[in-house]
Amino acid sequence: MTTAHVPAPTDPAAVPASPPPLVIAGHGTRVNAGAEAAFALVEKVRALLPGVRVEAGFVELTPPTIDEALTEVLADEPAAVVVPLMIGTGGHVREDIPEAIRTAKTSFPDATVVYTRHLGSPAPMIAAVHARIAAARGEWAADQTDVLMVGRGCQVTDANADHVRLSRVIFESGGYHQVLSAFIQVARPSLPEILRQYYASGSRRIVVMPHYLFTGRLDQWVHQHVADFRAEHADAEIRVAEVIGPCDELAHVVAQRYKEGALRARTSAGSPAYLAGLLLNGRKVVVVGGGCVARRRVPALLKAGARVEVISPDLHASLNPLAESGAIAWHARPFTPSDLDGAWYVLASTDSAATNAAVAQAAEERHTYCVRADRAADGSAWTPATGEAAGVTVAAITSHDPVRARRIRNRFIEVVNEESL
Repeated sequence: MTTAHVPAPTDPAAVPASPPPLVIAGHGTRVNAGAEAAFALVEKVRALLPGVRVEAGFVELTPPTIDEALTEVLADEPAAVVVPLMIGTGGHVREDIPEAIRTAKTSFPDATVVYTRHLGSPAPMIAAVHARIAAARGEWAADQTDVLMVGRGCQVTDANADHVRLSRVIFESGGYHQVLSAFIQVARPSLPEILRQYYASGSRRIVVMPHYLFTGRLDQWVHQHVADFRAEHADAEIRVAEVIGPCDELAHVVAQRYKEGALRARTSAGSPAYLAGLLLNGRKVVVVGGGCVARRRVPALLKAGARVEVISPDLHASLNPLAESGAIAWHARPFTPSDLDGAWYVLASTDSAATNAAVAQAAEERHTYCVRADRAADGSAWTPATGEAAGVTVAAITSHDPVRARRIRNRFIEVVNEESL
């Protein structure tokens, strides 16, 4: 009797736990209130990620260090996600946190540690800044208020440039009279320099926004500079806004960065997607957005026999003939959740992240699989890189690299063509 060869099971240590733990990598501070705020944020993130172990480590001043926190996690788990609790891309993000990760991994060389992108200035963070400015200006009208955005300042030009860019975003989205940038250390212009510039131009209602996550020495320095300026310019009203703090908006951004990293943490086990071929013949498929993504996806959906409905005020020129012939149903208007009633599959491909999020949420409520073209991790399905050769359709999905998926797809096609010779 011949015994068939049974492959050995995958080494459990090679497959990251699902979900992997999260280590939030913060700055640290000598100010107790700032440290307390950081740990308050950790609790908020834990509430948003039930079932996920969430720990915190710090670059300096506040214990534990990042490498200590990560080492403790890796002693129990084969993988972890590290989210830098940093607004910009200064030296801590580029050097200190990666060095802490390398230190922790010396004891666990086979562990998978995914280091995510920094926080940046996504919509929730912008909303939090506007809320702090609104609370500080009180009865002042926005268009009669000058805002001074104070960043940390560092030797990394890109990080300083991101702060200046943020000021422009705050200006255009807030309706303020003016918004200028300053830095509390290292980089110029300094906070006193911009206060003097504002005053010389006639500004007398100024809100200073310390663009920091938590209170600490930087925040204290901002208040001191403003107090010194007030003492010499009694006719100017200068109000200092609160720092961002451990708010819901910040917690949601950290949780989102974690979710992005958690997908990548499974790289050693292959893509986290479960592969299946959808038989869409005669079934309703909704494509929200009529642009370039729809131009590529709609013909493939039609080829599969789907009943395609496109929801979009505008339609790509190449799709117009399909709409005119009745091959697709085009609804020339914005999306509404009821558009997904009866749909088997959904593609969210608009230029608006908010609209795509609404589409994904409506699909989730209907237990309908949805691909988000802008943020794959926030959908419930992914579109693979596909190709056809010699009567075979091949597809490749990676965890976080569509370019690699297309490259692998092309290699698959070469193998199929060689096999058919």
